[in-house]
Amino acid sequence: MIRVSDLVVSYPRSGRNAVDGVTFVAARGKLTALAGPNGSGKSSIVRALLGRADVVKGSVAVADSDVRTLSLTELARRVAVVPQREETTFPIQVREYVGMGRYPHLGLWRAATKVDDTAVTDALGQAGVTDLADRDTDALSGGEWQRVRIARALAQKAPALVLDEPTTFLDVAHEMAIFELLSSLARSGLAVLLVSHQLNLVARFADTIVLLNEGKIAISGAPTDVMKADRLEAIYGWPVVITRDPAIGAPALVPLRRPLTL
Repeated sequence: MIRVSDLVVSYPRSGRNAVDGVTFVAARGKLTALAGPNGSGKSSIVRALLGRADVVKGSVAVADSDVRTLSLTELARRVAVVPQREETTFPIQVREYVGMGRYPHLGLWRAATKVDDTAVTDALGQAGVTDLADRDTDALSGGEWQRVRIARALAQKAPALVLDEPTTFLDVAHEMAIFELLSSLARSGLAVLLVSHQLNLVARFADTIVLLNEGKIAISGAPTDVMKADRLEAIYGWPVVITRDPAIGAPALVPLRRPLTL
């Protein structure tokens, strides 16, 4: 479980806190989504989880331990993170890159075992990149690279998984496949925390949406409680209507065209 408690994050020379008193829980067996406009504090919460943000107040805990008390190895055994941006220093083979997810279990000197090899193979399959295993990372498209990064996180076999905009660069089929995968991982018992701008997909798959605005929680709850036209219009500054997904009845956002001015 990931617990964010009264979290305040600030950056130098900023006029306001990036995160301002945010509290929520991403429980095991659930897919929890962080949504909101650009600059609302979503990625700053992930940085605080990684120990890479200036936490002024409050805490982020994984499995009841404040992340600031954990070593990097201990943290990596508890939570796997797919950050928004990442580049390798030099190209390596995809299987080798995914195998880096086993480092928290191996350390510097222990050689990979059959358990580690199986974890890598499973992760490649889960992320749909088995056919890329022998390719070098610099030969991947943007979407392929995104799925390989998710595979590396899955190879960690951590009980919590955090992803910051994991479907960037993906086409519709692979985007849906990733959301289906994350939903399946949550149902299997993982605590899945997802940062995403894709409100319609979030509304279809998430158990809970935490909607942020200017560093604060505007509303948190089930998709049907959060996806309200008047509330979303006020937060995003754009006219919208809310309809229903014809397949499963989930709320769906439709942004409207503003009237043309002559």
